[in-house]
Amino acid sequence: MIDDTAKYFNDDGTEINPDLISKPYLCVSCKKDGLGGEEEILCNLTRADQQGQAEFFCDAYI
Repeated sequence: MIDDTAKYFNDDGTEINPDLISKPYLCVSCKKDGLGGEEEILCNLTRADQQGQAEFFCDAYI
C-alpha cells in the first residue's frame, strides 16, 4: 500500500507534523480554509514557515 499523504520537512530535514502547526485566525477566516488538496499543502507550508513569528502574513488570503 502506498502512502500518498503530503509530508513536510524543515530545512534541516526533520519532519513536520502538519497537525501540530498552529492555525492563525487569518487562516480560519480564509475562504480557502478546508479546501484540501494543493491549497492545503500551500497553506500548511506557509504556516510552518512562519511558526514562531510575531505576525502572520499570507499573500493567498481571500
